[in-house]
Amino acid sequence: MRTILFLLLIGARLPAADVLTRVAAHADRFGTVSRQIWETPELGFHESKSSGLLQQEMRANGFAVEAGIAGMPTAFTASWGSGKPVIVLLGEFDALPGMSQKDVPTIDPVEAGAPGHACGHNLLGTASALAAVAIKEQMQAQGLKGTLRYYGTPAEEGGGGKIYMIHAGLFRDVDAVLTWHPGDANRVSLGSSLANNGGRFRFYGIAAHAAAAPERGRSALDGAMIMLNAIEMLREHVPQETRIHYIITNGGSAANIVPAFAEVSLIARSPQASVLEGVWQRIMKCAQAGALASETRFEFEQGTNYANVLANDTLAEVLGRGLEKAGGYEYTPEERRFAQQLQAGIDGAAARPGPEKVQADKSEGFTSASTDVGDVSWVVPTAQLTTATFVPGVGAHTWQAAACAGTSIGRKGMVVAARTLALAGVELFEKPGEIEAAKAAFEKRRAGRTWTTHIAAGSKPPLDYAVK
Repeated sequence: MRTILFLLLIGARLPAADVLTRVAAHADRFGTVSRQIWETPELGFHESKSSGLLQQEMRANGFAVEAGIAGMPTAFTASWGSGKPVIVLLGEFDALPGMSQKDVPTIDPVEAGAPGHACGHNLLGTASALAAVAIKEQMQAQGLKGTLRYYGTPAEEGGGGKIYMIHAGLFRDVDAVLTWHPGDANRVSLGSSLANNGGRFRFYGIAAHAAAAPERGRSALDGAMIMLNAIEMLREHVPQETRIHYIITNGGSAANIVPAFAEVSLIARSPQASVLEGVWQRIMKCAQAGALASETRFEFEQGTNYANVLANDTLAEVLGRGLEKAGGYEYTPEERRFAQQLQAGIDGAAARPGPEKVQADKSEGFTSASTDVGDVSWVVPTAQLTTATFVPGVGAHTWQAAACAGTSIGRKGMVVAARTLALAGVELFEKPGEIEAAKAAFEKRRAGRTWTTHIAAGSKPPLDYAVK
């Protein structure tokens, strides 16, 4: 009797053990892919090499790939299987402008001013692809039914690639979405993100000689500056979690010419899209005031517009179980020295949990970042996790993050993500009841609200937004 019980217990553990073995079997290859993408960072909608590498890997592993979808040359789907449920893993691969960095613990660009993977998207897209391959192999081994898809989603850093995929109907038949993001800790929670809205404000005035005939001119830069001064005053009268940030991308051509053109790129964020909408209307009034006071005119070009992430209780629990089984990882002595050098200039970094720790809880709250995963989460049940691809204390969009993303530390964190996603994905295919529970949790969180966006259906992706 004891022997039979022992065998039953071992058998119950076999699927999870098999999944982890399958991830391990492909980890080195996909680690190489992540490094190749890191070495050739590409801006949003221009990730031709990065997207091509991932498409190649998915084809080589038996997935049917469709490229150039939803009007985006670098977007693609990779599918395997048929029927229900339909489960999607999301992958991103775009870099950030001006964040070039070598994989060393001191600031040292590969090429000054060039792009770099300071958000770890070289790891993000690759780990999801690795997980998809492991899930597919496990489905074959167990005879599991359903459709597994990997979506290669470009231009998360402001281009909103997933929104155009939503408009194109690519999530219409999807039952659940799993994804992850690089971070400095291994964690699953019910946390959300900030909704955002942004774009370019262009002011048009009249040029004149700034000394000989200034009265003839109408300064577009004055219009922009009045708008921005009004926004600085507005900061006192918005919810404290609101963020408003901007740059002047064009302030004129010469100091002795009254500027006939000026441009501001601005993004506003808030935990709730409904609250943000009210803030945004006031920002538009600031622009109107600038134009009125300076006797110029302004135009607005819509840019990014991301919803806050809608958490899913059921899928978060599935990911949490996966993370606990996946476990963390240990630094080698060399990796520890690298980490200590990076942490030397970051307050409180050493006190944060190390990569050997994993945490799955039901805390809610929100991060101060934004993502178009939020938009996906409002149309289909979605959950995500973070893993320790960065040294504890290192934040995204920094040279330190770009350095980590190219190292073995980044690749180890990537494998933790792949292990977790693979375990969670197989569990969903094994237990269709969890899909139904996820849909019920989705409807409860959504509470009758629907997804809205300022990016109109039928609009074309702004393929050159990141290179203007």
